[in-house]
Amino acid sequence: MTNRLRTEVQEEEEAEKQLIVEEKPRKKEIPDNVFTQFFSKGFISTEAATNALPFVLYVALLGMLYIGNRHLAEKNIHDIDKITKEVKELSWDYKSTKADLAFKSTLSEVKKRVDTLSLGIKETMQPPQKITVKEGEQ
Repeated sequence: MTNRLRTEVQEEEEAEKQLIVEEKPRKKEIPDNVFTQFFSKGFISTEAATNALPFVLYVALLGMLYIGNRHLAEKNIHDIDKITKEVKELSWDYKSTKADLAFKSTLSEVKKRVDTLSLGIKETMQPPQKITVKEGEQ
């Protein structure tokens, strides 16, 4: 009974091995379409590729110049925006400084500052006099 079982088990193992051997992956066939024909069957010969090389290099150079020009233009736009913001800020500083100067140069503000510094300068009580020069007196 054991011999019969062993032979059956061995036969089953051999059958499995044969199945495994038969299940080897097959090479995938490349589908026949435009792209595979273009790259594998040689629509472009080496001579045609060599003749087209200067044109391909020219197009690549134009592409690089286009990309470089784009980067330069974006950098210039960024710089212009930055300088515009700076000009606006300086304009506001100028306007606020001008307003402060106009306020500080009023008669009442000058009087307050002189009084606080104790310089001994006093406001005149007489109105200013107009000086006139006659034409022949010089």
